[in-house]
Amino acid sequence: MPDVLEAVKNIVQSLMDDEPKQALHVGEVMSFWSFLSEMADEQVHSEAGINSTTDPELRKAYHETIKMFKSQNERIAAFLRFEGVPLPPLSESKPISDPNKIPPGVKLTDDELANSISIKMYLGISYCANAINESVRNDVCLIWLDFLQEYMTFGANIKTLLKKRGWLKVPPFYNPPGSPSQ
Repeated sequence: MPDVLEAVKNIVQSLMDDEPKQALHVGEVMSFWSFLSEMADEQVHSEAGINSTTDPELRKAYHETIKMFKSQNERIAAFLRFEGVPLPPLSESKPISDPNKIPPGVKLTDDELANSISIKMYLGISYCANAINESVRNDVCLIWLDFLQEYMTFGANIKTLLKKRGWLKVPPFYNPPGSPSQ
């Protein structure tokens, strides 16, 4: 079984070494660059979500999502600039609008909006886990671990809202033939 304390010790030791940092490899740069581009778009989609709902809890969740995306985008942009990597073109923020004035054929339901947040968390978790696996530099790995923790925590919280409101998409239960009925 992996030893978490040993892994933490190794990471801390590598960060304290006097050896010069190696340059980011192409995969690390691509992960950051793609993630920054995608999360800027997700931030804009979340702004549109705020403009589409009047539900106070869902609006709060979207505000928290935007805050997380902005923070992550700023941290990645600063890191990439420091490493000399040019930034991708990013989407512009949406202006605030009245959710009550969106035509019914365009407006998403609160159920659809809430589940889109859940999907964003799933994608963020998957992306971060993959980037951690590709990272060679420990400072890069720590950035992705921090983001992963944020997505997992937020995902657990949004699941509570989805359950509370009956918006959680649950597949049918499977009882194999011959199993005791419940």
